[in-house]
Amino acid sequence: MSDHAQLLTDGDRAVRDLAGYGGTTGVPRRPALLVIDMTLDFCGPEGASREEAVRACRTACGPQAWAAVPRIAALIDAARGAGLPVIYTRRSAERLAARRGKNLRGAEDDPAGNAIVAPLTPADGDIVLGKSKPSAFWQTGLDELLARHGCDGVILTGCTTSGCVRATAVDAYNRDLPCLIAEDAVFDRFEASHTQSLFDLGAKYADVVPGAETLRVIADAHHAANPPASNSAPR
Repeated sequence: MSDHAQLLTDGDRAVRDLAGYGGTTGVPRRPALLVIDMTLDFCGPEGASREEAVRACRTACGPQAWAAVPRIAALIDAARGAGLPVIYTRRSAERLAARRGKNLRGAEDDPAGNAIVAPLTPADGDIVLGKSKPSAFWQTGLDELLARHGCDGVILTGCTTSGCVRATAVDAYNRDLPCLIAEDAVFDRFEASHTQSLFDLGAKYADVVPGAETLRVIADAHHAANPPASNSAPR
């Protein structure tokens, strides 16, 4: 668990350590990689400042998003190489239609903004789910997908840490699924929300791990599914 010590008073640390908050939820043997809401609406134009990104689209996270893109790409490449499911989420068509029907105006109402950013374009075999609520589990068929692919846990990337990432992590916990949050591959438009959410999630619902550890879990899953051939002679 990441410490995020800057958030805690001495009393907070004492309670955390005494009560044992921050224990592991377990390491999945075959996780699915979830890429949550990495769309133009939530990232904004590449190279834009935070303010410019928000002017372009109210929901954009700007530089925080684009800093995470290469880290998410590395995890996607590793998961594909290991034969693990890569599952993307974005707003459902029904969600977009509902927003327009309510006359909620903003750049995020444009269906073009619901496209996954180009560096993370889904490949053949990847799965893209539309969702109408923050959690990737809410009426998306994700439970059935995980069962079909033999997955016993999830790795979370994407955004926002305090919103859809948090909701998905809590729902994974509710299902007794081990949940890893790739610390440097999730982000939020508010740094305070990002940091506090990582602490809360790591304390109670998920394991917040650095990218290198996440890559190791993916590699271990690959090795478990593809054990090396024995060199011993048959008996």
